[in-house]
Amino acid sequence: MVFQSPGDILFRVFDFPVYYYGLILAASCLVGVYTAFLFFKKYNPDKDYNAIWDFSAYIIIAGILGARLYYCLLNPVYYFYHPGEILFIRQGGLSIHGGVTVGILLLIILAKKHKLPVWNLLDAFVCGTAIAQAIGRWGNFFNREAFGSYTNSLFAMQIPTNFFIEHGRIDEIVSNGLYDKATYVVSGNEAATFIQVHPTFLYESMWNLVLLLLIIFFFTKRKKFDGELIAIYCIGYGIGRFLIEGLRTDSLMIGSTGIRVSQILALILAVLGTAFILYKRKKITK
Repeated sequence: MVFQSPGDILFRVFDFPVYYYGLILAASCLVGVYTAFLFFKKYNPDKDYNAIWDFSAYIIIAGILGARLYYCLLNPVYYFYHPGEILFIRQGGLSIHGGVTVGILLLIILAKKHKLPVWNLLDAFVCGTAIAQAIGRWGNFFNREAFGSYTNSLFAMQIPTNFFIEHGRIDEIVSNGLYDKATYVVSGNEAATFIQVHPTFLYESMWNLVLLLLIIFFFTKRKKFDGELIAIYCIGYGIGRFLIEGLRTDSLMIGSTGIRVSQILALILAVLGTAFILYKRKKITK
């Protein structure tokens, strides 16, 4: 089952393009906040759960800015010569690591200000984060980015090579050998060449969805302490991101070592989550 992305533009209003990415990002944020609200309200009915709506906008804005800043810091040379594009996010360019880090820091500050239990709130927001990621990754599908290496598997995704030429991204698929493996496809009276790659956006989206379901229907019932769910998320997401990142062709490497930065961060996340659970459970049994 090979599938293709329809492209990044949904429609135009007086020649002004409306991108799928922006709409998907907005939808993922709204669904994420609502999911966190429902979760916190269900397990903390005696708390001021409506406060979530009061500061969620700040967290979303801060998270997006953090995600963009982190992405730009990973691509310093390009944005040094193109500073005008730093705030141009309609076509993508967000990093989950920066977004989640800034979002969590602000959440902790606001939780203390509103006198809400920090760890309970983090457990609720981690559910929102998981569903937001599951939805948001589809923005990569329409932007035709964050894909993997060549594959001929069941879920292979095809992207026309002309797209990379038109968007000045041809070096992206030439340098990793994808252009040499392009497939010639004939459809009716039209023909074009396509690269055929792993849809890593789909893998991560499904991983986050499964992780969310496990947290809600399995781990929540077996929760031993506040903050355990965010630790489980760190472990689960870290493992999944480490595996999926190994398939991607656009990863930032540490020098010429061949070691991916995102895989190192994913491992650190998983180790921290594991260490936190072991520490808290050992403390409980004393």
